[in-house]
Amino acid sequence: MKVGLFVPCYVDQFYPQVAVATLQLLEKLGCEVSFPLNQTCCGQPMANAGCEKESKAAAKLFVENFKDFDYIVGAAPSCVGFVKEHYDILEQSPDVSHVRTKIYDITEFLLDILKITKIDARFPYKVGFHQSCHALRGMRMAQSSEINGASFSMQKQLLSMVEGLEFIELDRTDECCGFGGTFCVTEAAVSAKMGSDRVADHERNGAQVIIGGDVSCLMQLEGIIRRQNKNIKVVHLVEILNGITLK
Repeated sequence: MKVGLFVPCYVDQFYPQVAVATLQLLEKLGCEVSFPLNQTCCGQPMANAGCEKESKAAAKLFVENFKDFDYIVGAAPSCVGFVKEHYDILEQSPDVSHVRTKIYDITEFLLDILKITKIDARFPYKVGFHQSCHALRGMRMAQSSEINGASFSMQKQLLSMVEGLEFIELDRTDECCGFGGTFCVTEAAVSAKMGSDRVADHERNGAQVIIGGDVSCLMQLEGIIRRQNKNIKVVHLVEILNGITLK
């Protein structure tokens, strides 16, 4: 299968190792992966800021870059969810429909398309898992605590395949980190307090590492950890699955 690697802006600029890990993991699992060099932003930041009309050009370019792939894969539920759910701002066409239905977060792709049942990775640490709002309530990749139903998490299902990884129990399992895109700019004080509370929950319960699937959330938490001089690492789940060794 031909897979187009989608690398969101903030991954490209701040956490390129997450993009590299995604590429390496997909190739290890037998995928033919290409990176369209002309790809840019998916348009989410502009749309979230109320500039929907201005975001259409970015969305059109995204479709043009990825329309010929069997699947489009990115390690970012936030951006993947935007393409799937909000590209109705474009005039619908076979190409737009194809991109919207064939784009997957790496977690969904590994479990639903490749149907993997084991991972060759080891990570001998106590970890706290941060469940991002987009993955939880946008992409429905886990059970929200406010909804009655059987508990599940696709991302934790993948991580449970990693040898030596031990999950710690958080007091609030799916609380927002406070990033929220433009929210962290327009409501900086509230955002910072939410992030501090999230870090404190992990620290209180003995996490050595915070793992998540959305770099935007991890960037928020890592910034707070650095400013507060906490001895906690922050790692994207795809890095764990690809066999990262902490320094």
